[in-house]
Amino acid sequence: MNAAPRDAEAPIAEANEAVRHRFPFEDARDAQDERRGFLGTSEETGIRAADGRVVWDLGAYDFLDADCPASANPSLWRQSRLVAGHGLFEVVPGIYQVRGFDLSNMTVVEGERGVLVIDPLISAETAAAALALYRRHRGERPVTGVLYTHSHVDHFGGVKGVVGVEEVAAGLPVIAPQGFMEHAVSENVYAGTAMARRAAYMYGAALPKGVRGQIGAGLGATTSTGTVTLIPPTLDVTRTGQTVTVDGIRMVFQLTPGTEAPAELNIHFPDHNALCSAENATHTLHNLVTLRGAQVRDPHDWAGYLTEAVQLFGASSDVVFASHHWPLWGRERVIAFLSEQRDLYAYLHDQTLRMMNQGLTGREIAERLQLPPALERAWHTHGYYGSVSHNVKAVYQRYLGWFDGNPAHLWEHPPVESAARYVEFMGGADEVLRRARHSYEQGDFRWVVQVVDHVVFADPGNADARSLQADALEQLGYGSENGTWRNFYLSGAHELRHGSVGTPATAAAPDLIGALTLDQLFDSLAIRIDGPGSWDADVTVRWHLGGGAGPYTLRLYNGVLTHVAGLGPAAAEPDVEITLDEADLRGLLLGQVQLADLVGQRRAVVSGDPGRLAELVGHLTEPDPDFAIVTP
Repeated sequence: MNAAPRDAEAPIAEANEAVRHRFPFEDARDAQDERRGFLGTSEETGIRAADGRVVWDLGAYDFLDADCPASANPSLWRQSRLVAGHGLFEVVPGIYQVRGFDLSNMTVVEGERGVLVIDPLISAETAAAALALYRRHRGERPVTGVLYTHSHVDHFGGVKGVVGVEEVAAGLPVIAPQGFMEHAVSENVYAGTAMARRAAYMYGAALPKGVRGQIGAGLGATTSTGTVTLIPPTLDVTRTGQTVTVDGIRMVFQLTPGTEAPAELNIHFPDHNALCSAENATHTLHNLVTLRGAQVRDPHDWAGYLTEAVQLFGASSDVVFASHHWPLWGRERVIAFLSEQRDLYAYLHDQTLRMMNQGLTGREIAERLQLPPALERAWHTHGYYGSVSHNVKAVYQRYLGWFDGNPAHLWEHPPVESAARYVEFMGGADEVLRRARHSYEQGDFRWVVQVVDHVVFADPGNADARSLQADALEQLGYGSENGTWRNFYLSGAHELRHGSVGTPATAAAPDLIGALTLDQLFDSLAIRIDGPGSWDADVTVRWHLGGGAGPYTLRLYNGVLTHVAGLGPAAAEPDVEITLDEADLRGLLLGQVQLADLVGQRRAVVSGDPGRLAELVGHLTEPDPDFAIVTP
């Protein structure tokens, strides 16, 4: 198999050239806004972890300064060039952003004694570098507060790069929307392995950067690969209109749960006439469900909260800035921007429902639905991160689920079994590939990918099929306006040619595991139980903790691990009882310590058969962070 990327084929090159004539590339306002307030950047391009590895490269996207090649959609190239800009920027006097040091922005608001840090990036290393850049230009101001706008890891993971646990324990406030901890932890732990593996495709962090490789993710360049940390909030925002002052910085909050994140908020700074829209209004159509996987978001509520933001803050906001992309200045522009973003999500919601009620399926609606011309002309509504296609399917999924109502789709064979039957029906692998090559020559790459996938799943060792599938995926990537689609296509091509890239970055870091409540920790164990292997098991373990907590009873029965706090009818009689403190319980359940060692050190007391705990633990399975995606 030829492992080198190919150039763009004629149909893709022609389609990309047509994009240049379809949209107003001469409009330079975004480029001007992106550069406005630039104060400087780091001379050292590599941000490194303690072990010396580079977790972020500021120079990785310098190639974007050249003209767009045939192997990239010009609209995505334009967006990627904008988000690759890095440095410290003044939003208004007193509010600054470090952009281009990670997927997200870090905002620094100056107070009376120090600074409030908003959304400290993904990694402690990139956050520390961002704060150092700020201090180089604005002075050695201490951090006097931290604020997380929402529960995604790119908005809290770098917190220990800007502040320490000791400072928070001494009274430094950490502010977040109500429900932050529940969602920040559960999303990254319960389905964390699957999400992280798919995120490797979505952000393309392992792909080579370049004209035939990764050029951005639409929302930002890509994800950093440093140390993910978490310090729990000390102050919850529980209602819209709540006002908090930190170090003389006045903030008025708008809660927006269920929009871009399950727990999210917007912030108005009345003393600066500035609105932070978090990730609810950015320079892209966002995701209603991400390609890495997540709970489906509610576009109806999302639109409603944007209307509310205009109502609450539109008349007193001279600038809107977000935790991604660049700010936008001028009261009329701010209101128009928020209103167009609102119309974007409302239109997708309402028109999907309209066509759904006419009997169309999600895939059919995705092919038919087009944005109104006025929205399509606005650059910030383009699908660089979300897309009309997969957002429509998300709305359908939210209301009707996976089933499209056609009984033929109710009980289909799984992928490998279906693939073998399709290939046999179509005359065998050689005949499928012969026809697929003809489709490739005609530029029908979408069909090639769909049909050759059957050959790869029927016979993953078929080198000709893998090669043709990789070539076709690559062409689809070259033509994609959506950054995450491009990364998915090119990652699939890369893995077919070179093997699995695994999971370059994982959000299930020790700080997140440590932040699980005991209920969440027990639940995280329950999803690792080998159900069929434990059908006949009946094991009950009771935990007694110091400080009056519990007791907690774990029972494995019918292949299900349940837990009950306290005593009562739901708490079965234990086979073994163990008394220890909560820290040791956590270490024991996470496999960090052994029960025999705890007993020997007199840190645990056991009553009953300790072998029963070992039996229960023996039914746990390990997740696979390298599972196959483009092969069976």
